[in-house]
Amino acid sequence: MTIIIFVVILWYSGLFFQSFFLHRYAAHQTFTMSKTAERITYILTWIFQGPSYLSAYGYGIMHRIHHAFTDTEKDPHSPSYDENLFAMMWKTKNIYQDINNDRIEVDKKFKINIPQWKRFDAFASSRLSRVLWGALYIAFFAVFATAWWQWLLLPIALFMAPVHGVIINWFAHIIGYTNFKTTDTSKNLFRFDFLMMGEGYHNNHHKFAARPNFGGVHWYEIDVTYAIMKMLHAVGFIKLKPIALKVKAVR
Repeated sequence: MTIIIFVVILWYSGLFFQSFFLHRYAAHQTFTMSKTAERITYILTWIFQGPSYLSAYGYGIMHRIHHAFTDTEKDPHSPSYDENLFAMMWKTKNIYQDINNDRIEVDKKFKINIPQWKRFDAFASSRLSRVLWGALYIAFFAVFATAWWQWLLLPIALFMAPVHGVIINWFAHIIGYTNFKTTDTSKNLFRFDFLMMGEGYHNNHHKFAARPNFGGVHWYEIDVTYAIMKMLHAVGFIKLKPIALKVKAVR
């Protein structure tokens, strides 16, 4: 039971910071925060993503490219142009690393106001950091695993961020339902997104990328990450940008 609780905590905490910080802040800038709050969030993202830590700089730019070229040959991750999900994950990893390490030229428009903390990212993304986190996870499993099958959860814990990514970037372009007609294959995975904390409303998001609330088109589309963002806004940790939140689905 301890291992299951551990993996569930890693799943939702890592997912929250990927959605809240990397996606809605770095890539889409649906809210603002102070430099101190930004640095705190960087550190929390590293703590909860652990060995699969993603840089806000690399992720933010790559995600903007994804929106600009969705389902085309220039898309960093698309089921339409990748043979299988593993091929897509590998290509995504390489493109992310090339962007994050400035190994490829990126159009300046994709870099506008992207947050970057070079010194911290150099450490958090280092092989040393990833190996140490991995060792901690393995040690935790060694102490608390009570059945052989619990070890099957270790790869998920170690590669949590890529697992989150492939669920949206692969499956949310293949299965699900749509509220809106778009020029791409984006779909909503669930009526109530219990698994991805709002990220699963991918069709809604591709239609209105600047909206902080990915759900809300129907009463059952509850975006848990957005609900937390509203609380953080209320206490002054972030400031949500004013934007029209009422949308109508195309049936």
